[in-house]
Amino acid sequence: MPLHLTRLSLSHFRSHLHVQLAPDARPVVLFGPNGAGKTNLIEAVSLFSPGRGMRRASAQEMTRRPEALGWKVSGLVETPEGLQDIAFQSEQGAPRIVRINDKPAPQTRLGELVRLLWLLPSMDRLWIEGAEGRRRFLDRMTLSFFPEHGDISLTYEKAMRERNRLLKDQVRDPIWYRALEAQMAQTGAAIHANRVRALERIAKAQDQASTQFPAADLTLVQTEGEMPEKETDLRQAFEDNRLRDLAAGRTLIGPHRADLQGVFAAKGVPASDSSTGEQKALLISLVLSNARALVEDFGAPPIVLLDEVAAHLDAGRRAALYDEICALGAQAWMTGTGPELFAELGERAQFFEVTETGNSTVVTASPPP
Repeated sequence: MPLHLTRLSLSHFRSHLHVQLAPDARPVVLFGPNGAGKTNLIEAVSLFSPGRGMRRASAQEMTRRPEALGWKVSGLVETPEGLQDIAFQSEQGAPRIVRINDKPAPQTRLGELVRLLWLLPSMDRLWIEGAEGRRRFLDRMTLSFFPEHGDISLTYEKAMRERNRLLKDQVRDPIWYRALEAQMAQTGAAIHANRVRALERIAKAQDQASTQFPAADLTLVQTEGEMPEKETDLRQAFEDNRLRDLAAGRTLIGPHRADLQGVFAAKGVPASDSSTGEQKALLISLVLSNARALVEDFGAPPIVLLDEVAAHLDAGRRAALYDEICALGAQAWMTGTGPELFAELGERAQFFEVTETGNSTVVTASPPP
């Protein structure tokens, strides 16, 4: 049985007062006018993955206005471990609480049960904007393979913030740094190793695929110098770089300074120099490759969220994308302004119209176009 949501319920979430959907394992098409709440629906689905969701929003930002009473998202998810009842709740802006089968659960457990990928319009500029967005994209891919990657990254970031505080305060006594740098070296080496292994899986999935979407050669680089890969070498590098970091007031080496570089493989052209359409196609290719690799690693395709993905694809590329999603057997949640953008799917997908009525939204099942 493929990984998929069999029920999704929202209460006071974003623009939605109450919504309940009962999809099957096929792709899900959400169509309707701009502002109707389609993206809000797939944002709710994105919460079933570790982290803050695809918009990286706080719990307070997700609550419906003007009531601001708090919100709840829940769902039944068919997973390789069986049917799981997963719920998220936030009361009046408090941090969200995760419950799995009515028991409190850590974020890492979500990553073990549910693999989830997404592609958003905001990511279209990934290759031409700053390194931070590409690191986030890389870490989302890495997290899909290694659920522990999130906790490791949080531990590294916490230690680095404490080290940076010492640097800003011009603390020079090495005793204050050693424990923090040891923790940063241990977690930093693990972060780098996980990223490298994830890129190897993506490359293998691209090489083995027959697809209309272009392959990307991906390389992990440092924005400043080279980062030692071994824990002992990284610890020494933090110590050796301390005076330079004191002058800058921050840590200048480590996995937080990594960047992801992509090259349009068939043309040998950097992704940043490719056309807008080529950059979009490369991103779609990477998401599909990530999904194919997860089928091999996880035993099931991930849930895929594609917001407005069809808007800038011609009919041939749209049909190719839908064929690949169906061949994977993935429950892909896709949004668009009209059902005609998904006509090539036909009966292979389930269609829902999202409309705004009064101060809320309504979601109704619709026949294929």
